[in-house]
Amino acid sequence: MVSHGHGAQVLALLQLLSAAPDLSWCQRIWITINVPEPKLLDGLRPWQVNGEYCIGRIKFFLIVNRHPLGFGANHNQAFLKDRSQNSPSKYFVVMNPDISWSADPWLALLDSACQPEVGCVYPIQIDGKGRPQDYRRLLPTPWALWKRHVLKSASERDVHIPDWVSAALLLFPAEVFAEIQGFDERYHMYCEDVDICLRLQLAGYRLVGVSNACVTHTARRASRSDAHHLLWHIRSLWRLWFSSACWRFWRQRHALRTHSPRGR
Repeated sequence: MVSHGHGAQVLALLQLLSAAPDLSWCQRIWITINVPEPKLLDGLRPWQVNGEYCIGRIKFFLIVNRHPLGFGANHNQAFLKDRSQNSPSKYFVVMNPDISWSADPWLALLDSACQPEVGCVYPIQIDGKGRPQDYRRLLPTPWALWKRHVLKSASERDVHIPDWVSAALLLFPAEVFAEIQGFDERYHMYCEDVDICLRLQLAGYRLVGVSNACVTHTARRASRSDAHHLLWHIRSLWRLWFSSACWRFWRQRHALRTHSPRGR
């Protein structure tokens, strides 16, 4: 997980993990501190045992950035550090600090990740009031975004076969994540989840939703109120539409399916 001023949420998430009845599925945890957070470092001290950070028998490690990195770069960095360990993890989880759950989702996610040709698995996402989030999406074309934000058309909560899913919580087989070289770091923030989901599928892997795993995600929707986030979002969409090979290939594949005699 990455903290960019999310120290309180990181500490709450560690408390939630520590309360889990079974953490045998977890090999290690990486926490990236992307901007200076003295309060977070102070809050982590009680978790130190003999100079190491631990939740029970599970160690967690801190990565303290000298300069802030983007979403994809931070997770790629953690993945490479994990791969350098004596026993690299079999699976790699990307998780926002603002995730929580009432029923443990992890065993169900791991069971689904063992299926053939899985590129990543993801849980159901709900908001703090228990309402389903629109975490499964169709391709963000200019027309789709116009309908969504200007015409205020219906959301995409009912998409059952998504083109991409939100990276608030994704579980990847580590070998697959390595094969596609992780996130594209040219996306500082936003659209990196679109890009990686398209690349996974173009490489022959599947996105698998797990109906018996559910998490709460308190999404900020920061690009709607913060000018910096809005600019990052616009830049990422521009890159996706005009500089992305996977975007072109996905559109071509969709066109072939649409115009095939069987619609497949």
